[in-house]
Amino acid sequence: MMPIADRAGRAGRFLWSAWAGLAGLSVFAATWQLGHEAYGSFILPSPAETLASLAALLRDEANWALVGATAGRALLGFSVAAGIGTLVGVLAGYHPAVMRLTRPQVTLLLGVPPIAWIVLLMIWFGNGAGTVVATAAIACLPIVFIGAAEGVATRDRGLDDMARAAGVGPFTRLFRVALRQMLHALFPALVMALGTAFKAAVMAELLANAGGVGEALAVARANLDVAAALAWILLAVAALIGVEYGLLQPLRAEFETWREAARPWGVKR
Repeated sequence: MMPIADRAGRAGRFLWSAWAGLAGLSVFAATWQLGHEAYGSFILPSPAETLASLAALLRDEANWALVGATAGRALLGFSVAAGIGTLVGVLAGYHPAVMRLTRPQVTLLLGVPPIAWIVLLMIWFGNGAGTVVATAAIACLPIVFIGAAEGVATRDRGLDDMARAAGVGPFTRLFRVALRQMLHALFPALVMALGTAFKAAVMAELLANAGGVGEALAVARANLDVAAALAWILLAVAALIGVEYGLLQPLRAEFETWREAARPWGVKR
């Protein structure tokens, strides 16, 4: 019963902390309204107009399929990048030679803009979903690698020595000591990579006419329908927030329960 109570308590505190996020969104909506009053509906529709357009989009089941397609492609690219980037990052964190070999390649990947990868992937693989997934994966890979490598490289080696002196095997030290310390750098990198995956996926869909939210944005642009474009953007952001707070943040809370134990009683986030 105690683990269930602990999880329920963490979930309750997480939901209660959403008030701060709602306050920030209210400030953003107020600024948006000011921009609408200054420039008019043709340049910047009001939040109410955008929400009305969003409600109209949600009434069509086909639009749900478009959002699901974009989210699925972004998640697939993110998953590939998370797996490869974490594995290579852990190896690089343990072995300086691997770090020296991979760092220039990571810098190269970071230096190439995603739109350039989209053009190359369209030439290589055509305008299908593979181009969208590959673009998302390539855009995420360096971010995950850096988070994993820095997390392992900056670990407390004294804990490794203490575990080794206690007779703990290498794999147990890896999973119970080193990787737990790596998470403080890896999870922020994963959150950033997830957002990058969604942005890259929408951009690839728009340029490659590969369906999803990106193609819907292209149609809204052709029709000069700014309210519809903003509504599609809100749908993409809502899908991103749903994945982050429905998947990544619960995983982070589950793997970093030691932070709750180490926090003094009564200290708030």
